[in-house]
Amino acid sequence: MTGQRSSFLLERAWVDGAVQSDVLVEIEDGRFTSVTPGGSGGTRLRGLTLPGLANCHSHAFHRALRGRTQRERGTFWTWRDQMYAVAGRLTPDTYFELARATYREMVAAGYTSVGEFHYLHHQPDGTPYDDPNAMGHALIAAAAEAGIRIALLDTCYLSSGFGRPPEGVQVRYTDGDADGWAARLAGLDGLDHPTVIGAAIHSVRAVPRDQVPTVVEAAAGRPLHVHLSEQVAENDACLATYGVTPTQLLHDAGALGPRTTVVHATHLTGADITHLGTTRTRACFCPTTERDLGDGIGPGRALELAGAVLTLGSDSHAVIDPFEEMRALELDERLATQQRGHWTAAELLAAGTAHESLGFDDAGTIAVGQRADLVTLSTESTRTAGAGDDEATAVFAATAADVTHVVVDGRVVATSDDHEDIGRELAIAIGKVHA
Repeated sequence: MTGQRSSFLLERAWVDGAVQSDVLVEIEDGRFTSVTPGGSGGTRLRGLTLPGLANCHSHAFHRALRGRTQRERGTFWTWRDQMYAVAGRLTPDTYFELARATYREMVAAGYTSVGEFHYLHHQPDGTPYDDPNAMGHALIAAAAEAGIRIALLDTCYLSSGFGRPPEGVQVRYTDGDADGWAARLAGLDGLDHPTVIGAAIHSVRAVPRDQVPTVVEAAAGRPLHVHLSEQVAENDACLATYGVTPTQLLHDAGALGPRTTVVHATHLTGADITHLGTTRTRACFCPTTERDLGDGIGPGRALELAGAVLTLGSDSHAVIDPFEEMRALELDERLATQQRGHWTAAELLAAGTAHESLGFDDAGTIAVGQRADLVTLSTESTRTAGAGDDEATAVFAATAADVTHVVVDGRVVATSDDHEDIGRELAIAIGKVHA
């Protein structure tokens, strides 16, 4: 990309905490070199332009489940059985095709970075591929072709639950122990694509307590993500096995802190909230998945008041719509408390642009020196027309269907003209998985 230059004139844009008019942005080598409100020149982008949005929690293969797990009445068991069936069928080739189509859908929705919580490592019988990271490399290649930055959050998964060995398709997930996982993780470093190689603890049920410190050590300097307290049963089993909550277990192991993101954090005690807040740990809520699975509504406002930093993800991709995730954070809290007004639209935009959770500390704002990501929304659709053309329009009125133009690292990667082609690609890729 060296030497590449471009410029855009943004009709309305979210800059320096406010919507400003006629913002001229100049870009060189994928970064903003100037940002000038009231400017002129450049390629004009009509509508409201935001910084790129961050999908901080993704399981790409779950996209093949959308709509299908609602059979009968859509129980947890219909979801889990079909999820395991898809996980058992994928090969590096079919995973690449499914992930590429899924990431293209994300980009067209306004996501410019994705955190892929990746635990589908080995062959169906648990034998490593000749390239032990074949599945991870397939995801990285898929992201590159789709035009989205990826943080590959390579996940340690050792147990089906608190001392039980992996069962069924879970043998694809495990490296035997944390040392084996760390050795395979090291083989992912040194890639050319703008990729962050992060780490993840699947959950405290899937990584025994004595193995957690090894993962924490291997994750030093990397983003570290972990599923936390998604369901009450996880908390009960952890208390029965170890005598502490999952949050306390992670705190005691030194796993919490600003580079750590806990995902879901739905069922927390007051002490849990304090630990996450005082360590400035990030908490990734995935509202559209949490409601789809019946997980519950997490204590988002309490976590933020305690000092935790909130982020958002689409997780199982029952919906891929960053605007729905942002407003759901507020709307679900209203349901839980029977009160309105927990977050401003600006605060929800901050949660939606939290690329730092993925190790991309130089993304998420339209500012000089930052990665040149732009997401432009139509303000003339049946959803956004007359809504005010400001940040509240984006958060509380727009949907992914209103995204008309997406730039990642200075390169146009999606326009509204791509939607039909993306739909065809998704249908073909998902059809192969279910064939």
